[in-house]
Amino acid sequence: MNIVVIEDETPAYNRLHKLIEETIPGGNIIAHHDSISSARDWFEANKSPDLVFMDIHLADGSAFDLLKLIKIESPIIFTTAYDQYAMNAFRVASIDYLVKPVKKDALKAAIDKLDDFRKIFRQANEVLVNNISQEYKKRFVIRFGEHIKTLAVEDIAYCFSENKATFARTFEGRTFPMDHNLDSLESMLPPAEFFRINRQYIINLKAIDEMKAYSKARVIVTLKPAVKEIPVVSSERAADFKLWLAGEL
Repeated sequence: MNIVVIEDETPAYNRLHKLIEETIPGGNIIAHHDSISSARDWFEANKSPDLVFMDIHLADGSAFDLLKLIKIESPIIFTTAYDQYAMNAFRVASIDYLVKPVKKDALKAAIDKLDDFRKIFRQANEVLVNNISQEYKKRFVIRFGEHIKTLAVEDIAYCFSENKATFARTFEGRTFPMDHNLDSLESMLPPAEFFRINRQYIINLKAIDEMKAYSKARVIVTLKPAVKEIPVVSSERAADFKLWLAGEL
């Protein structure tokens, strides 16, 4: 667990450091700050840690002043010698509020509470993901002329728009008209397999034949079956595209 401590009193920091070592298995303090300005610079430049311990009275102001300047997405446990700030602390969604000198049992109780919250949110997220996954399409009904057929989602290499119409191309190279536009298809196709790279294309991961870096962090994507003009991942989608490729989106 990566931990950031914001504390301007050396004895209090040393005590908390010792308690963290004794109470949190795998707890690793990756940064210690004694001021709002130092903490602000760090959070703006680094990935959010797993947990933040935050003193309320700091050398250059209040911890609540810091929270007005930046959004800290990590769970926060406040530590202070004063108990009159408890209500404000819980208003900013802190996990707990520990009065100095911090006691080992109080710290352990706060960590147990954090673990309980994480279990609850993880279970809720699993339920949500399962419910959402059931809503993705498995097949589409395709109508062309007098003919009607079903098209399995797993057979679609990519969907694209052309001349104000939307089409799906299969891995076999067949092209079928779709009744839905790309905006609608984006919410119907499973996001683990499909990604909308720009306004014209939603592609299947398995349809990617080759990728090359392009200007402004964009990526050129060669697809199979081939297309007339090789599509480019738009700059605003490039970051999410790379996360999707890594299975992190």
